[in-house]
Amino acid sequence: METLPTVIVIAGPTASGKTALALHLAQHVPAEIISADSRQIYKHLNIGTAKPAPRELEMVPHHFIDALEPDRKFNAGDFQEQGRKVIAEILERKKLPVIVGGTGLYVQAVIDGFFEQPEISGEVREQLEKRLTREGQEALYKELQSVDPESAAAMDPTKYRRVIRALEVFYETGTPISEFHRQHDVKKIYDAKYFGLNWERSKLYERINSRVDKMLANGFLDEVKQLRKMGFDDRFQSLQTVGYKEAYAFLRNEIPKERMIELMKQNTRRFAKRQMTWFRREQRITWFDIAGEDQIPGIAETIIRQI
Repeated sequence: METLPTVIVIAGPTASGKTALALHLAQHVPAEIISADSRQIYKHLNIGTAKPAPRELEMVPHHFIDALEPDRKFNAGDFQEQGRKVIAEILERKKLPVIVGGTGLYVQAVIDGFFEQPEISGEVREQLEKRLTREGQEALYKELQSVDPESAAAMDPTKYRRVIRALEVFYETGTPISEFHRQHDVKKIYDAKYFGLNWERSKLYERINSRVDKMLANGFLDEVKQLRKMGFDDRFQSLQTVGYKEAYAFLRNEIPKERMIELMKQNTRRFAKRQMTWFRREQRITWFDIAGEDQIPGIAETIIRQI
């Protein structure tokens, strides 16, 4: 049988310690880190994306961090194509590719590829676009919850393009898009070993709340003001992101600062919940229960023994 190259995936929700675990792994095995985070790829978005610190970036080579200006579009298809090229280059250097991130669709794209898209006429999309303008995002998301609850549970309701895509697939084919994903015949090209850090939910939420407080103390609002001065605001896809959306609303005097902080924490917790919904479906993940970051070095050693 053909021996497939080993790729490590460290997956999980925001604030779970994925970066710390990857860095500990890289201290023991020759490795390079591939960021599967749809926002860390953008320059100037540092504090709000919890990007690795400069000293951490110097410890081990990182890919897909600070690669694009915020006005550039980048999606899972781009990540699949470019990510697989990077993995091949890392393997040629006789190093271990370690994919780290909370964007589940990016991880799926690079490891498994995408299912073949069903043929769509475009008429349903046009109707849905009109309904979006007339009825709003929330109405379409509630409709998706009704016809395809599995996809809706793993989806950010504000990502209306994905909501529309899932609805049009259902109405054109009569089959939920989640079922197409399930039926996707994956051709294995990597021996992918998945790992994740499993926090008790209340503890994870405490870490999220604390992270938001630290972001603000470390100058997050100054970062957003600088982005605005550079001409980047939440019209761009890169900044339609938890944390930045609330900060822009505050800077436009749409909400008071206290409400901004409350929404940042609340929406980040909701985002983490959606991430966990996605990753809980991934049967390949070996989960490590964790109650404190002091456990991370030991978990890294356990992973090394398994690879």
